[in-house]
Amino acid sequence: MKKALLGLLFMSIFAILAACGNGDDSASDSGDNSGNADLWQEVQDKGEITVGTEGTYAPFTFHDDSGELTGYDVEVMKEVGKRLDLDVKFEETQWDSMFSGLNSARFDVIANQVGKGEDDERVGQYDFSDPYTKSQSVVVTAADNNDIKAIEDVEGKTSAQSLTSNYNAVATEAGAQIEGVEGLAQSIQLIEQGRVDLTFNDKLAVLDYLNNTEKDAPVKIAFETGEPNETYFTFRKDSGEIVEQFNKALDEMREDGTLADISTKWFGEDVNK
Repeated sequence: MKKALLGLLFMSIFAILAACGNGDDSASDSGDNSGNADLWQEVQDKGEITVGTEGTYAPFTFHDDSGELTGYDVEVMKEVGKRLDLDVKFEETQWDSMFSGLNSARFDVIANQVGKGEDDERVGQYDFSDPYTKSQSVVVTAADNNDIKAIEDVEGKTSAQSLTSNYNAVATEAGAQIEGVEGLAQSIQLIEQGRVDLTFNDKLAVLDYLNNTEKDAPVKIAFETGEPNETYFTFRKDSGEIVEQFNKALDEMREDGTLADISTKWFGEDVNK
């Protein structure tokens, strides 16, 4: 009799535990399904979009003297949010953890000068808006230098380059003699002093330096070279309609001149053409 009662007791306990286990699985499944909900509807319901950015990458995303987060990418993102009737919440993180933060839904989108990677390596893993920045390699010379106008004019000339930069390889391939420097500022100084003939660098970095650091520098962009680099707002794969909404806002900003105005503020010219 006691054995029978014990058996019934164990069976009852087992049934209760099994029911609890099924309930946990259902809750877990429900959580997973909610994570797959359309992102556009989700941010509309919240009235807010969370944006991953570095906050240490001037002039795109950094803190000004008052400590406020600002920069070209920050302003463009705020304007997109305004047009989509969304508050914009920035989550700052290091570049090395940027994509893992996006993958884990810590934030909804990245605004940090993200390209599609070498040979479009990120295309299969993420969704991208239309590009909001275009740039490419440029050659900077003294303002009165009329001898260097194209890539074939670089051979035999002296180019100031950071030895660890990709532009060092570009200058070397073009036949330049390399003068090692620590960065763009030193390169510009050597050109001003007549100690080197040129430097290769990214157009946006050069424009930012000339527009914000040394506005009267007696140098010029002699020519552009290579294929343009484009940057995009980056979403998790299959984010749905929100990408189209971002593109619509960017199109409006191009058409009414807002994107050009933001660009000119930071770089002295429209870098979206």
